[in-house]
Amino acid sequence: MRIHCKIVAIAVCFGVFLLLYFFGGNAADEPPLNEVAKEKHFQSFNHIEDIGSFFHRKPQPSKQILKQKSEVGRPGSKVTQAEDVMHLAVVACGNRLDETLNMVKSALLFSIQKIKFHIFAEENLAEQFEKGFSQWPQTVSSRFHYSIYPITFSVGNADEWKKLFKPCAAQRLFLPVILKDVDSLLYVDTDVLFLRPMDDIWKFLKAFNSTQLAAMAPEHEIPKIGWYSRFARHPFYGVTGVNSGVMLMNLTRIRSTLFRNSMIASGLSWENLLHPLYQKYKNHITWGDQDLLNIIFHYNPECLYIFPCQWNYRPDHCMYGSNCKAAEEEGVSILHGNRGVYHDEKQPAFRVVYDAIREYPFEENLFQSLFYPLQTKFLDTVNTLCGRIPQVFLRQIEKTMRAVYEKKVVRRVRLPRE
Repeated sequence: MRIHCKIVAIAVCFGVFLLLYFFGGNAADEPPLNEVAKEKHFQSFNHIEDIGSFFHRKPQPSKQILKQKSEVGRPGSKVTQAEDVMHLAVVACGNRLDETLNMVKSALLFSIQKIKFHIFAEENLAEQFEKGFSQWPQTVSSRFHYSIYPITFSVGNADEWKKLFKPCAAQRLFLPVILKDVDSLLYVDTDVLFLRPMDDIWKFLKAFNSTQLAAMAPEHEIPKIGWYSRFARHPFYGVTGVNSGVMLMNLTRIRSTLFRNSMIASGLSWENLLHPLYQKYKNHITWGDQDLLNIIFHYNPECLYIFPCQWNYRPDHCMYGSNCKAAEEEGVSILHGNRGVYHDEKQPAFRVVYDAIREYPFEENLFQSLFYPLQTKFLDTVNTLCGRIPQVFLRQIEKTMRAVYEKKVVRRVRLPRE
């Protein structure tokens, strides 16, 4: 009997040992709890002042960012997948630092949803971007997230791509290839200013049908004075072509689509299409990457969604007479100051808006420190081609500010207890 008891006792002890070993081994595969606590998360908006601010990652040395490509954006990678975040990309080379900072500022002033900025920049600009962001108030810098990437081209001659049209502008063609973990993205040129929440243009993604994978505005509203309809030596989209300065993209769809083309009978993926397309048309294009996009969507028109001109309002919409009806009715939503109009006196209406946003101190009253000075300065432009219809420039931004103000009042008013 004693022998049986000993055998049972030994068996029980052995079983307990196996259980402890099993659970102890599994636990070793799980991440420590303190690592979870350290995970960076987007902060929620508690006050209306937070509308003008988003996320910021701790600056890394520019060399580390540019050389260690796999490290770029890692602090926010899990967050962007878990939460509903808008992604905005911009490419900055040469002297485009100040323009880009002002564009980012305009996006942060009014947008409600959280934004992740993807900034593609030359190495010498990376540190300057971080320095610029670090000078913004903590209430702003603590609430937006960004990653800085080097200028890279996955196919063809990098130097040739870099010099196509404007410095580094062709980088936008490679966004679907580089940002493999991003589903959708808004690309804008550096000379773009948001006059209403980015959230509103982001909603166009939900308006796409099953074949559409990108959205742009027409290059011109009137064919007889449009550039493509008069001068283009290559295929282009529709009647007037499209302007790529503001381009909304479903990157997932772009990566999974085979595009029809004039080179081979079968379709080509986006990455495999870019270089042969450029080689075929490089002697016939004027506006670089924008022309290539026009060629792509000429052969694949069902893939493109067209949004109204108010979302990409340029000097061409007013210097030959007002020809953007949507902006006349609702005001400009996104201002695109191409032709260098922010920095000369050719179209002072554009420069007034740029300067007003640049000079606005974060956290100040939007009406007193932004809209009223803008309104006053705009009086000096009413005798110019683009300034003669002030409501085109002022209507939407005033509406946006009123919406911000109303939210501020509603959030601060507390109902009395019954």
